[in-house]
Amino acid sequence: MKRVIITFACAFGFSLSANVGATSDTTASLGLSIERIHQSPSLSGTAPRGIQVSPDGQRVTFLKGKEQDYDRYDLWEYHIPSGKTQMLFNSDDLHTGPELLSDEEKARRERMRVYGSGIITYDWSSDGTALLFPLAGDVYYFKIGDKKAKRLLETDAFETDIKFSPKGNFVSYVREQNLYVMDIASGKEKAITTSGGGNIKYGMAEFVAQEEMSRMTGYWWAPDESKIAFTKVDEAPVDTIVRSEIYADSISTIEQKYPKAGTNNVHIELAVIDLKTDKVSWLDLGENKDIYLARAKWMDASTLSFQTQSRDQKELFLNAANINNGEQTTLLKETSDTWVNLHFDLHFLGDNKHFIWASERDGYKHIYLYRNNGELVKQLTKGDWVVESINALDDDNGLVYFQGRKDSPLESHVYSVNINSGDIKRLSEQDRYHSATFSSDASVYVDSHSTINSPPQMSLHKANGELITWLAENKINAEHPLYDYQDQWVKPDFGTIKADDGTDLHYRLYKPKQLKGKHPVIVYLYGGPHVQVVTNRWAGNRGLLMQHWVNKGYVVFSIDNRGSYNRGKAFEDPLYKKMGFVEIDDQIKGVEFLRTLDFVDADRIGVHGHSYGGYMTLMAMFKGGDYFAAGVSGAPVTDWRLYDTHYTERYMGNPKLDDDAYTASSVFPYAKDLSGDLLIYHGMADDNVLFTHSTMLYKHLQDLAIPFEVMDYPGKKHSIRGKNTGIHLYNTITNFFDKHLQKED
Repeated sequence: MKRVIITFACAFGFSLSANVGATSDTTASLGLSIERIHQSPSLSGTAPRGIQVSPDGQRVTFLKGKEQDYDRYDLWEYHIPSGKTQMLFNSDDLHTGPELLSDEEKARRERMRVYGSGIITYDWSSDGTALLFPLAGDVYYFKIGDKKAKRLLETDAFETDIKFSPKGNFVSYVREQNLYVMDIASGKEKAITTSGGGNIKYGMAEFVAQEEMSRMTGYWWAPDESKIAFTKVDEAPVDTIVRSEIYADSISTIEQKYPKAGTNNVHIELAVIDLKTDKVSWLDLGENKDIYLARAKWMDASTLSFQTQSRDQKELFLNAANINNGEQTTLLKETSDTWVNLHFDLHFLGDNKHFIWASERDGYKHIYLYRNNGELVKQLTKGDWVVESINALDDDNGLVYFQGRKDSPLESHVYSVNINSGDIKRLSEQDRYHSATFSSDASVYVDSHSTINSPPQMSLHKANGELITWLAENKINAEHPLYDYQDQWVKPDFGTIKADDGTDLHYRLYKPKQLKGKHPVIVYLYGGPHVQVVTNRWAGNRGLLMQHWVNKGYVVFSIDNRGSYNRGKAFEDPLYKKMGFVEIDDQIKGVEFLRTLDFVDADRIGVHGHSYGGYMTLMAMFKGGDYFAAGVSGAPVTDWRLYDTHYTERYMGNPKLDDDAYTASSVFPYAKDLSGDLLIYHGMADDNVLFTHSTMLYKHLQDLAIPFEVMDYPGKKHSIRGKNTGIHLYNTITNFFDKHLQKED
């Protein structure tokens, strides 16, 4: 659920269609319309995505939307030696028209939060001489210097999870639930597995691995191309739910393997195949089969590391298996009284003796140095701040580059830490939010950075932070699409208020430029784990929504309650087995702060969120009716028993053991207390937060004879994509707030 809302919140914009200022005769500059927010060119400018530095350090490649359609992507490059930026591939030259994808690929992209058309993903070969990218169900291979790309696969079946082998001699992929390898030079294909089908899937990540663990693959190449580790997933134990996907002109009955909280997960096995001998070795995952396989990564050509997690997620094991002699060991174990957060921050050093690991054992996520036998050497970073992720290792100079919040919880910065001395240096510019992509040798990096008031810029830097060149300066000048709206731009205020336990809660507040009388408020929230709303970062269409609202006379407010991310484990833990309690308490604290402002109308405060934010909106309306007059709840969870095992049990325990906690965190016990105006919307083909969540609440409110409003979207998944659909949705939300928060004479 975490990544759903990050994407939704950043991509969805809304607009107002009526005056809602302090008085009925207040006028405002409409400026940003719903239609313009969705039109091309993008108001965020030319900010690219999918940034990579080629392994040879000669090129920076990225995906950029077309000027006439920012959702259709082409592949571009910046050639570092020549300083030239050019398009490598025009997606229209390779394919035009509808892009037909398999249901498996559609679902995988939904889990990856990858949207749009054209070239949306790509990979470099390890030597930097070739590129691989899927397009419209086919796979293209491009050798640098060639005039055309080579189409590698042209079959009636669909291939997914397509990868280069480590040395670039092969491509691998999954077809019809089996794993395949193709020799690029000869075009010869080899089936690694052949018995996949039905409940059995080879080399594939199961639903909760994709959705909740961010593990999008089920196979891993050894670095010398001699072996492949792969999963065997048996979905037979998982309950089959029957749900309807309701479209405009049809209803499809879908049978989906969906592990609701408290029910069985898949049975997973892990194997390694020797590609020369075809010998398959099955690894020992332990006697208890009710576990999660969280990660796998090769330590060297003969040793595979893999992470297993207990069903209650209070234990995480880092294991190592020597494929040559069959020995397996547990290198380390992480434990927690609540839950252990997963991460991707395991990196093996070039000396073949040490590895870097991240842990929250001291209350904050920090970096640790270990020997390859699991012996702890030392902690490299420490303090009341979090390391977000490790970017790169420089073995020669003993440096670890990472993203972190050392300077401010509202900004992500790029740092280096010296393995020997422990010295930490900040490389990125302050008062901005940064995200770095390093070259494989850690000699250069691309910095994508922004503020809440300025869209993303992209620059190339030496490893010490020195600027080499701008790749996309994206200045708001007379040529920038956002330029015409700068006169009405409002810079938000940031601040903190105290929670009941004295914890600082960060907020962001937009105030109309002309304060006149009492203004209505819209509180935008998420509130759940692994998400942070209040940052000094460009917020995409959501930010444009807030600009439009504030220029219409709304005060727009967000606060990150306890339970949200990047503040340390103690900040997250209060929601354990008590979802919908401390989060609402802190949101109410935010409203109490708003009530102290002389320009806020305490009787006209609305609340809106999607997914967990939709759940929070319902709880705010049901439990905090004295504070919120109107709410718009999008695709909400209503009963955590209906949501999946890995996410829900992590925070709520197992409903077989913690049934009372599940009841208390459900929205249903509190629905009877709804007094304000409520709108609920949901995608009618949602396979993540199932449409059942909303239909059960519809029936419950109807049985209570409590009026509410509904807008459902045929054929739409959890993120409710589509430009015209978005326009309709934004108008629906906007009109609802206008109707219920507009002050009448």
